[in-house]
Amino acid sequence: MLSSTYIDAVRLLKELISIPSFSKEEQGTASAIENFLGKHGVKTSRLKNNIWAVYKIFDAAKPTILLNSHHDTVKPNKDYTNDPFAAVEKDGKLFGLGSNDAGGCLVSLIAAFLYFYEKETLEYNLIFAATAEEEISGVNGIESLLPLLPDIDFAIVGEPTMMNMAIAEKGLMVLDCTSHGQSGHAAREEGVNAIYKAMSDIEWFRDYAFSKVSELLGPVKMSVTAINAGSQHNVVPAACNFTVDIRINELYTNEEILETIKQHVQSDVAVRSMRLRSTSIALDHPLVKAGLRLQLAPFGSPTMSDKALMPFPALKIGPGDSARSHMADEYIFLDDIKKGIEIYTQLLNEIVL
Repeated sequence: MLSSTYIDAVRLLKELISIPSFSKEEQGTASAIENFLGKHGVKTSRLKNNIWAVYKIFDAAKPTILLNSHHDTVKPNKDYTNDPFAAVEKDGKLFGLGSNDAGGCLVSLIAAFLYFYEKETLEYNLIFAATAEEEISGVNGIESLLPLLPDIDFAIVGEPTMMNMAIAEKGLMVLDCTSHGQSGHAAREEGVNAIYKAMSDIEWFRDYAFSKVSELLGPVKMSVTAINAGSQHNVVPAACNFTVDIRINELYTNEEILETIKQHVQSDVAVRSMRLRSTSIALDHPLVKAGLRLQLAPFGSPTMSDKALMPFPALKIGPGDSARSHMADEYIFLDDIKKGIEIYTQLLNEIVL
């Protein structure tokens, strides 16, 4: 017989799938989560489209664990064959936009939070937060909420990892670069072609290797992902703009990477943000040690999450498979949700009791 906890979790996930919740447009799913927790006797608070709840018997003298996942989604892939907002069960899977990223994690964490909500013997406080704008690393998501919460000692971040432990993840820095030349007529020996100047910098980004290679995350990866220059065929361009996507391992700070780049390229370099940092949690952290006792495998994640915005240790773990995130006809296995609820609860049992 299926437990009522699992049945409630799947019912909530189906409701969330049915409500469009693109980043910055999560009002409906925020209200659905708020109503669900309220029906289970949980007092909630709300900041814009972020919903959070504090363990019923909160004790400021005890350390606090944050349980966090997001309820925003990307827009549906153009190759969808199913209705992205129709929650359909088929062949042991639940289909629908956000089912895998990160709805399964979200409802599994809610189930675990409800399990502990009224227990009186916990060694830690628990706070649950369902947050917005994760898919765009927006400023009105977890980053805006953290100043309103009690001090957090560490966190569990719900993202699809097949319930393996992402103990490190790469950070992200995006650069907008501009190479400057001098305009002239293409028919004559005039001007300085900004494209040619940019080419040497682009080759540097392609070929340069930062020396520190992480055992968990591998090397720092730099990719030129966009380029724009010129206005017409007979004019030597005076400027060439290009974009660089940089994935940073935990052995470097964003500042160190940026300083090295500025020492080697001629182009002007503008950084979109320094917020999204690489993170790691130590293998001997109590949360990771608890996971190891449960035989959960540690790994380094190449993808980024709200973990990047947390100034405290955090473990990324959750049901579902990151490879299915943002794909057409997104789905999660229903058994993964059962497993997620079970392992989240066991993991917290190892810590809080």
